[in-house]
Amino acid sequence: MSCAPNVVQCRIRYPQPPVHKYHQKGDLIIGGIAYHAGIVASKILFNEEPLPTLTESFVVVPKHYQHSVALAFAVKEINENPQILPNLTLGFHIYDSHNNARRTYHATLILLSALERLIPSYLCDKQKNLIAVIGGLDAHISTNVATLLNNYKIPQLIYGSVPSTNYGHSFYQMVPHEALQHTGIVSLLLYFGWTWIGVLLLNDESSDRHLQTVLPMFSQRGICFAFIKRVPTLTSDAEVNNILENGAKMYNEIMDSSTNVIVFYGKSNSMTFLRWLPYYSGHEPRLRKGIVWITTAQMELTSLVYQKYWQTEIFNGMLSFTIHSNDLPEFKQFVEKRNPSSTKEDGFIRQFWQEAFGCVFPDADVEEVMGNICSSKEKLETLPAPFFEMNMTGYSYSVYNAVNVVAHALHDMSSSRLKLRAMEGRGGPKWQKQQFWQLHHFLKSVSFNNSGGDKVAFDQHGELVAGFDVINWIVSSNQTFHRVKVGRVDPNQVFTINAEAIMWYSWFNQSQPVSLCSERCHPGSRKKVKEGEQFCCYDCISCPEGKISAQEDMNDCNTCSDEEYPNKNQNLCIPKDISFLSYGEPLGIGLACFALYFSMITALMLGTFMKHHNTALVKANNRDLTYTLLISLLLCFLCVFLFIGQRNMVTCLLRQTAFGIIFSVAVSCVLAKTITVVLAFMATKPGSRMRMWVGKRLTNSIVVSCSLVQAGVCAAWLGSSPPFPDADVHSVTKEVVLECNEGSVTMFYCVLGYMGFLALVSFTVAFFARKLPDSFNEAKFITFSMLVFCSVWLSFVPTYLSTKGKYMVAVEIFSILASGAGLLCCIFAPKCYIILLRPELNNREHLVRSKV
Repeated sequence: MSCAPNVVQCRIRYPQPPVHKYHQKGDLIIGGIAYHAGIVASKILFNEEPLPTLTESFVVVPKHYQHSVALAFAVKEINENPQILPNLTLGFHIYDSHNNARRTYHATLILLSALERLIPSYLCDKQKNLIAVIGGLDAHISTNVATLLNNYKIPQLIYGSVPSTNYGHSFYQMVPHEALQHTGIVSLLLYFGWTWIGVLLLNDESSDRHLQTVLPMFSQRGICFAFIKRVPTLTSDAEVNNILENGAKMYNEIMDSSTNVIVFYGKSNSMTFLRWLPYYSGHEPRLRKGIVWITTAQMELTSLVYQKYWQTEIFNGMLSFTIHSNDLPEFKQFVEKRNPSSTKEDGFIRQFWQEAFGCVFPDADVEEVMGNICSSKEKLETLPAPFFEMNMTGYSYSVYNAVNVVAHALHDMSSSRLKLRAMEGRGGPKWQKQQFWQLHHFLKSVSFNNSGGDKVAFDQHGELVAGFDVINWIVSSNQTFHRVKVGRVDPNQVFTINAEAIMWYSWFNQSQPVSLCSERCHPGSRKKVKEGEQFCCYDCISCPEGKISAQEDMNDCNTCSDEEYPNKNQNLCIPKDISFLSYGEPLGIGLACFALYFSMITALMLGTFMKHHNTALVKANNRDLTYTLLISLLLCFLCVFLFIGQRNMVTCLLRQTAFGIIFSVAVSCVLAKTITVVLAFMATKPGSRMRMWVGKRLTNSIVVSCSLVQAGVCAAWLGSSPPFPDADVHSVTKEVVLECNEGSVTMFYCVLGYMGFLALVSFTVAFFARKLPDSFNEAKFITFSMLVFCSVWLSFVPTYLSTKGKYMVAVEIFSILASGAGLLCCIFAPKCYIILLRPELNNREHLVRSKV
C-alpha cells in the first residue's frame, strides 16, 4: 500500500545514510547497485570491551567508477532520443554495495523504499517509480540483490558475474553464458599447444564449482595442471600477515613450476593480487621467469590506490577474456567533460577524484589540508589504465546495454495493447507502479541494435546472446597501457585468434611461449605416459616397424594403407611401386631370351628329326613319341611367355594349367620311352611274350592316360577355385605386386605333385634299366634327364616359398626352363650329335650290335 501524504508523514530515518550515492531525477527510475569501495573490517577478539560501532575502512577501486558513468551516459543518451521514450524521462539512483552483504541489503532496501527512508512495503515518496535494478558486479552481491527484488517482481539486470545457482530468483544476464568463456579458454590453450598450465582460483564457493565442473573439461581436452592454487581474499585487517605469508609460498611454487601459462579464475578486483605477486619475492619486485597470464572476463584490469606506482611488468603480454564491447565515441566525449565541479549530484566522483589523482578537496571544517589540492581540472585521460579508461570496458558496456534494454522494453510496452495508463501531474506523466511487473514479458523478447552496432537480445534463459573478446595488454616503457583486441569467441562457440598481433612478455623475446610437461614427440614417434604422473607427462618412443606418426604428440602410431609404406623416418606414407615381371627389366628380358633360345633349339631339333625321319636312329626311338616329346618341350618353353608381363584373367587361367598339362605330356612321353626301351630289350629274348606289348598302342596309351589325369586335375581346379588376377600388398614392403592368385594352393601343389610323381616313376624305371646295352636303349640318358628334372623341381618348392613378389614368378620360369633344357639336352643332344656329326653310326647294324 502507499502512505497518504496528508495523513501519514514518514519520519523514520536510517541511522547510517549511504556513503556513496548518485541520483538523477526522472519520470521512471532505474536503480543501480555499484561497487565503488570495498570494506575491510577490524577483527573483534572480545579480549576487551568492543567499540559501540563497527570499525570499518573503505578501500576504493577507482576503475569501477566507470560503471556508474556508463549508466549516467546511457540514461542521457536515451533521454535525448525522442524515438525511444517520447514525453518520458529516465532517472536513476545508484548506491554502493561496498562488496558487502549488509551494505548491499541496505542499498537495495533504500531503492525499494522512499528516498533514504527504510520502510519496506510502503511507498512514501510519489516521485519514485523504480522500474528495474542494474547490479551487481560480483556474483554474491547479485544474489543478495535478487533476494529482495524477487519479492517485488522488479526486474534485475546483472552486468557482472552471474550466480552459479539462482536459488529461484529471476534475473537477466547482461553477460554471455560462462560456459562460452570456458570453451574459449580451452580453445586458446589448444591453439598454442599449451597443455601444461597452472590454475589460480578464489578461496570461495566458486572455486569448488570450477574444480568439480569446469576443470574436468580441460582434462578431457588433453590439458593437465602443474598446480591448482586458491588465492586468499582479504576481508579483515587481521588477515594481512597470513595473506603475505601464503602469498610468498604461492610465489615460490609458481616460480618453481615448469609451466609458463597460468589461468586465473578471479572476480572483479582479483587483479590487485597479481600486482602483489612480484612483491612476494622478498627482494626486488620481479618475476624470475616469463609467464603468460590468462584471465577471465570476471576480472577487470584494476589496481588499488596504493598500487598506483608499482611496477606493471606483470601485465605485459597478458591475455584477458572480456565481455564483448565496441567503442562509443560519444562516451569518451561525455567522460572528458566530467569533473567534481560539473556533476554535483554524483556522490562517487569526489572520492574517486581524490584517490585517483592523489589529491584532496578543501574542507571548510578543516583549517589546514594535508597534501595536494584537487583543482577539478585534472584530466582523466592521464590516469593509467588500471585506474581509469576513456573507452568503455566490458562491464561498463554491459551496464550501457542494460539501460538500453530497459528503455526498449518500456518502448515496446508502451506501444503494445497493454499500454500503461499515464497519470497527469505536476511532475509530468506518471506510470502506475503496480503495472511494472508486466515489464518482464517485454524484457524477454527485447531485440535491438545499440549505438555501437551490436545486436542486443536474450535467449530463452534470459542470458545475453553475445560473445567474448580476447584482449592482449601491452605495457610500454612509460607505463602506458594499450588494449589490443586479438581474438573473439562468438555466441556459436567459434574461436578466432590473430596470433601475429599478440605482443608476448619480454622474457620470451617475442617468440611464442611453450608450456609443456614434456618435450613434444616428433613425427615418427609416439607418447608413452610416465607411470604415476599426469597424462601430459610422457616419454617419446619410436614407432614400431611398419607404422608411422605424421604429427607431433601422437598417442599411437598409425598403419599405412595397403597401397602405401612408411618412409625411413616413419613420419610419412609413401605410395608403393607397382611391381610385376615385365619385358622392360633385365630379369624379364633375360628369361624371355632364354625361353626363345630354347624354343628355337627345340624347333631345330624337331626339324632335324623330321628331316631324318627314315634313318635308323629316329625309327628305333619311336618317331611319333619323339615328335610328341619335342613338341611338348617346345610348348613348355613358349608357355614361359604367359608368366612375363602384366597379368590378366586369360593369362592367369592358362598360366599354371597349361604348364601343368604340357609338362605332364612331356614327362609321360619320357615314361613311355623308358618303358618302351625296357620292353624292347626283354622282347629280344627267345620265347619272350613281351613282344606283343611292344608298339605304338602301348606308348599312346601311356601318354594319353597320364596326360588325361593331369588334365582332369586342372579341370577340377578351374571348376572349383580358378586362379584370378590379384594384387599382393603385404609380401613386399615397398611394392604392390601384381600377380595371379592361385585360387587354391592345394590344387597348385597337386598339379606339381602329380608331375613329380610321373618324373619319379620315369626316373625309377630308367635307373633300373641303365645297365642295359647302350646300343639297345637310351635308358642312361633318360636317367640323367629325370635326375635333372627331379632335382630342379625339388629345389623349386623351398625356393618358391622363400621368395616374394615378382621373383616367385622368376623362380617358376627358371624351373620350367631348367627342367625343359635338361630333358632336351640329356635325351636329344646325343641323338643330334649322331645324326648331324656321326651319320656313319646312324645305321641298323650299329644299333643291334651287342656290347660284350
